[in-house]
Amino acid sequence: MSPPPPPLGRSRKRAAAHTFDPALDDAELVAARAALAQGRWIEVRALLAATGDDWDRRGHRFDVLGQEPTTAAWARDWRLVEPESYDAEVLLAFAAVHKALRDKKRPDQARALCREAATRVPADPTPWLALLLLERSLGREEDVVRLFDEVRHRHPEHHHAHHLMAARLAERRPGAGQDPLHEVYDFAAWAAEQAPADSPLAVLPVVAHAERYRVLAAAGLESPNPMTSGHWTGRRARGVMKTAFDWWLEWETPDEPTHPRCHVDLNFLAHAQCCEGRAAEAAALFHRIGRHATPDPWSYPDRDPHRAFTAARASALGSV
Repeated sequence: MSPPPPPLGRSRKRAAAHTFDPALDDAELVAARAALAQGRWIEVRALLAATGDDWDRRGHRFDVLGQEPTTAAWARDWRLVEPESYDAEVLLAFAAVHKALRDKKRPDQARALCREAATRVPADPTPWLALLLLERSLGREEDVVRLFDEVRHRHPEHHHAHHLMAARLAERRPGAGQDPLHEVYDFAAWAAEQAPADSPLAVLPVVAHAERYRVLAAAGLESPNPMTSGHWTGRRARGVMKTAFDWWLEWETPDEPTHPRCHVDLNFLAHAQCCEGRAAEAAALFHRIGRHATPDPWSYPDRDPHRAFTAARASALGSV
């Protein structure tokens, strides 16, 4: 006797969840990560040494490597062989931070590892970034602000740190609703104004707008579908989106080495253009994004990010 058919509207097998690669377009990082997963930390050592004091790229690479479940074990092996290695110490700290974020266990151990690493090379903002990653989710607001200042003191344009700070500030006063004077908007505008003309922090006001939408939608104060929310169509919002898109048009250089997290900005920009209903601008951004989608902000407030991204991309590309 054959089995009964599945319930109407449901498949026999649950579709596999789409995974987003946090390495983005960093091919060297992808190769070193694969080697580390097999226990070959020599490739990681060479990669991190070659990164030098490119602080944004250094932070990005440590963060991505630290997310791998096997990194902590291999980083400990690396330290046993080379106990003087500062990079092995920082990598172990990032691995501990991501473990604490995954299961909320032993955050104090992660904090201790980060602080120990920070004393080794005082000019390096990377251990402070690891601490900021941890406290953005688990710490008090005053700790987040203090750690952001530690990172910014060492690298005033630190891309990832500014994104983390914007996300945390957006969570202040959700009941204030669409307050155009909310502190997250002031912070993002200030950071963009302080940065050099070619800095990707020019896109931070768009990031702040998306992060505030996430908070308001989760509180039931905005539509759960960003494409139908008025959050993106006010005068202030339109000005922010236009300024950021114009910056991208002026400074986009696809034939030259790009910022290590440029695709994060591209996804926020494409999301904003879609929400504002600007299909042509969104299509140009989707072409540049290629396969390097990011879960945020397509997941906001609680959507399946892969479905949201592919639907928005198909709509934008199909209209031009």
